[in-house]
Amino acid sequence: MAKIHATAVVDSKAELHDSVEIGPYSVVGPNVVIGSGTVVGPHVVIEGHTTIGSDNKFFQFSSIGAAPQDKKWNGEPTRLTIGDRNTIREFCTFNTGTVQDKGVTSLGNDNWISAYVHLAHDCQVGSNTIFSNNAQIAGHVEIGDWVIMSGFANVHQFCKIGAHAFVGMSTSLTQDVPPFVLLNGNPAQAHGVNIEGLKRRGFTREQINGIRAAYKIIYRSGHTLEEAKAALIAEEVSVPEDVALHMRAMREFLDTASRGIVR
Repeated sequence: MAKIHATAVVDSKAELHDSVEIGPYSVVGPNVVIGSGTVVGPHVVIEGHTTIGSDNKFFQFSSIGAAPQDKKWNGEPTRLTIGDRNTIREFCTFNTGTVQDKGVTSLGNDNWISAYVHLAHDCQVGSNTIFSNNAQIAGHVEIGDWVIMSGFANVHQFCKIGAHAFVGMSTSLTQDVPPFVLLNGNPAQAHGVNIEGLKRRGFTREQINGIRAAYKIIYRSGHTLEEAKAALIAEEVSVPEDVALHMRAMREFLDTASRGIVR
């Protein structure tokens, strides 16, 4: 049986694994499902149609699964899903989705979410990301695996950030970010490849050099995006497949960049 503090309020319809812990004064609503090993600290509110996986840790004063901050929302039963082994620190706010988009806000696995982070409606966040304090993500944003969001970074609605990108402190982002790119500033500007992050994740020198070559084609060649894509295709056939696949990821991202890319 789940370990529920005497002061917590847990709806009888909520589905909690026997190993779940709910701290003092926390509230869990009727449409909430929480998987094994998850620990909910004190003063946390989990509501809405929210499904949480295993071995997550919620620190105090977070609001999880509340209604989307979108005036078009009209009470539809939209959802929030959270994967496994995530750390969610103090005062975070994660909202459910809207029917105007996917209807679900999602967070993957093994993410480190620091204090005061906001994940708005319909955001899709991958796995192994790091969000530093006060990173703010507007609605409909997509963030790939291994992205790092520095403190006070903020992202405009509908933006996409590719895997392994690094967003610097206090960056204001209004356009899409290809994979592997390091950026900073207000407005945001690209400043090269996230080389240190790639080294830490085991990328080889050849793979990193291939990513740097792709970055130069996109950002330093003077090409239009269409010309850059053609140049990348030509470059990919001349390198080993383990290098080409990362260059291909950058090229294919350009096809999905609906807001244009950060320059």
